[in-house]
Amino acid sequence: MTQFFGAINDSVLKQVIILAVASGGIWANQLGDGGQAYVALCLTVPFILFSGIAGQVADRISKSRITVLAKITEVGIAAIALGAFFDGSLWACLGAMVLLATQSAFFGPAKYGMIPELVDRKNLSQANGSINMFTNLAVIGGTLAAGKVYTSYASAFPGGGSVMDPSMLWIPGIVLVVIAIIGLLPSLLIPKLKSFDQSLPIDFNPFRPYVHALKDMARSHLLLVALAWSFFYLLGMMALLVLPDFSALLKITPEMNNNLLGVLGITIGIGSVAAGLISGKHIEPRLIPVGAIGMTVFFILLGLVPLGFLTVALLLGAAGLFAGFYIVPLQSLLQHLSPPDERGRFLGTANALSFVFSTIGAVLVRVFRNDLEMPANRVFLVIGALAILGSGVLLWRIRSLLVDPSLRKDQSTD
Repeated sequence: MTQFFGAINDSVLKQVIILAVASGGIWANQLGDGGQAYVALCLTVPFILFSGIAGQVADRISKSRITVLAKITEVGIAAIALGAFFDGSLWACLGAMVLLATQSAFFGPAKYGMIPELVDRKNLSQANGSINMFTNLAVIGGTLAAGKVYTSYASAFPGGGSVMDPSMLWIPGIVLVVIAIIGLLPSLLIPKLKSFDQSLPIDFNPFRPYVHALKDMARSHLLLVALAWSFFYLLGMMALLVLPDFSALLKITPEMNNNLLGVLGITIGIGSVAAGLISGKHIEPRLIPVGAIGMTVFFILLGLVPLGFLTVALLLGAAGLFAGFYIVPLQSLLQHLSPPDERGRFLGTANALSFVFSTIGAVLVRVFRNDLEMPANRVFLVIGALAILGSGVLLWRIRSLLVDPSLRKDQSTD
């Protein structure tokens, strides 16, 4: 529940700002076409800068304690966002986005690192499937709520002009603060976990910890697994950023557009749970290429088929289902292959890699939509081509791991 409400808050803040800067939004003229990419950068850059430090902190301090501190901080950041929205300042809202992303960067290694500490290996795939399902349900809830929140907030700026109804200015901030407080409460109930090395020195250089971690990860399949996992976030970021521009293509309202994002989130959740159930009491890496092929096919179809709301929704749903098959075994492998006393450091590095790839995805959307003026639906052809190239190369490199019989051995007697 702690992760659930945190993901809702992240989604609400990000999506309200994206809707505001997308085509037809109240702040569209401030960032131009494809301005969503700048919002994404406010989310990804803090993860890149601070995940390495956060991973070291997660190895030194109890992950349950980090979680509580992170949720308290979230309440304060939500209060800052309340003031930013009331002031009607895009730049202050983007500042709040940066702070929330920084908080999430410190929460990430603790969140994923505590799963192997709370469950046995035999339940790792199902646990990851469940947490991915709840995360995506949170993204859906946050996305759908963001549509209504944005509509209410935008009503205070008729025609994008001066404020006509000041009472609507409070709505985004109040929603964020309430969700943050609700999310803090279950964090207090997480069992206390031990610290692995309280004397561990923390290197506050943003990049040096990554260099050492990447060298250590490269000694096994762990680095390639992290790259394959991160590549999903490049594809996912591109899809999430280009979908708001489908409002104009499909001639639908922002709230209906959010329903498309909801479909994607629901089906990723369903695919994640299905992957956990199929895996049973072991890790099932053979699901990874199945997921990669499925995502690729349906992303390409999204760029080719005639435009229609139902067609786009069905294809997005199919792509989301296969995405769950792709990410759950990779996430389980990351946790399983990381040594317990260095898990925070390795997961923090993997987290940073995922946001490096997300940043690349955001930049690509900006290039294709703004510089090359590519129609939004055609960007999915680019996403499909990247999936073929990137996923194909990475999965070929870890092909021996995909058929490793020890990973599929039933662990019910552990």
